Parts: sequence; C-alpha cells; structure tokens
Amino acid sequence: MLFPFVKYQGTGNDFVLVDNREAGFPITNQEAVAQICHRNFGIGADGFICIESDASSDFYMRYFNADGQEGSLCGNGSRCAIHYAKSLGLTADKVTFRASDGVHHAQFINNEIALELHPITQWQQLDNALFLDTGSPHHVVFVEDVAQVDVSKLGSEIAHSPPYLALGTNVNFVHQLSNNSISVRTYERGVEAETLSCGTGVTAAALAAHISKRISAEQIHIHTRGGKLSVSFVPTTVGYESVILQGPATPVFVGTWEIK
Repeated sequence: MLFPFVKYQGTGNDFVLVDNREAGFPITNQEAVAQICHRNFGIGADGFICIESDASSDFYMRYFNADGQEGSLCGNGSRCAIHYAKSLGLTADKVTFRASDGVHHAQFINNEIALELHPITQWQQLDNALFLDTGSPHHVVFVEDVAQVDVSKLGSEIAHSPPYLALGTNVNFVHQLSNNSISVRTYERGVEAETLSCGTGVTAAALAAHISKRISAEQIHIHTRGGKLSVSFVPTTVGYESVILQGPATPVFVGTWEIK
C-alpha cells in the first residue's frame, strides 16, 4: 500500500502527517506507524498524525506516539496539523478542530499559530516538582542548569516511577532565565527519549513557574533546544483559562511511503 505524506516540524518536534479523510490508512497497525516514525528504518518522526473528517469542527486530529500507540494531545503536533489542514482547504486563519481531549480553537498570527488549550484547574504539588495535565500529563521539576541535566536517564527514571507506573508521564526540566522566560528540556513518553521541544510540556512548565510564584508574568517566553515558543494565560480564582501556546509550524518535505 502506497500513501502520500508530508513531514512537518514545530521547533524541532517533528511529525509525519497524512490526509486520512477517506479512512484509507490502517490506523490500527501499530507496527506500521512505529516503523514510519523510526529514524533508521522509516521516515523518522516524534509522532504520526492523521487528518480526518469531523462533523462538529474543521477536522479531527488523530495523534500517535512514535511507538505506534494512539496518544493524548500534542501541542506542537496540533500546530503542524492546523498548518497542513489549511493547505488542504479545510480551515482558514481562525480554526476549530477536535483532538483526543475535545474541541480546540486556534488562529494564525503572522508566521505562527496560536493554539488554545483547555483551562487548567488542577495540579499536584510533589516533593520537589509539580504535576499537571495540559492535554497530556507532565511532571515539572526546576533545576539550576538545564544544560547539564541527563534528560534521557533522569527523565526515564521519573517517567516510569511511582506514581506514574500505570501510564507513564512526560518529564520537563526547567531553568528560570528571567521574570518572563524559561528554558525547558523534555523527556517524552511514547518517544521514550528527549525531544527538541514539547508543546504541552512547555505549557505545563510555564504554568508551573507561575503556580510556584517563580514568575509573575502572564506571558512567558520559552527556549527549547529546537527553538522559541510562548505561553500566555489568564489566572482565575480556580486556576488558569485562555491558555495559549504560540509558535511556528514548518513543512519539511513531502513523499510517499509503502506499507507492506
């Protein structure tokens, strides 16, 4: 079976996307998805995304982790999906789409895409970290020098330790740069490695910085190994609303792939 695809990256977080509106891609074939994402034996990507028809919005974004299993919300992947969907004529500058966690809104702002995540009303204070769910689960720990952290080793240890044994978690290591900027490195579950950027991860990190009163600004600039993102939000009496992740989404190349 041959199918066309497009490769995208959002601050170095890369994805293979397909137009699956006719439901021709074998989405239950986890081995095929995992091979497509494999960097030695496939196209190579942190995740795989199907653009599908949706009766209640512009499109449905079906996201798969690099291990082939269907995953939770991906922030950088969402922005790439939005850019691709617009190229297919499915949406305009203002976007409504559905993902695994429900309906989201977004808009194009110059060369970037601003994605609105759901309000955050719950988080958990751990011994030296915070846990919160921004569409995907995130453990956030602040460090003195994020460049010196062994993200793969420490991230794996945390991701698969209590209380995360059942489903695992993403792990973010955060260094505060100023009152409105942080540097973040993320270990992603499903990829089981550090990625150059994680959209829901930097969102969790920005909110954690505000929750812990390290930062008072309500728009935070984030430096990742793959580029720069920004997160803005509005504090409320019960948490945060109007949580916006903004950054670029860039097509890399197009091609065809054969599933045997």
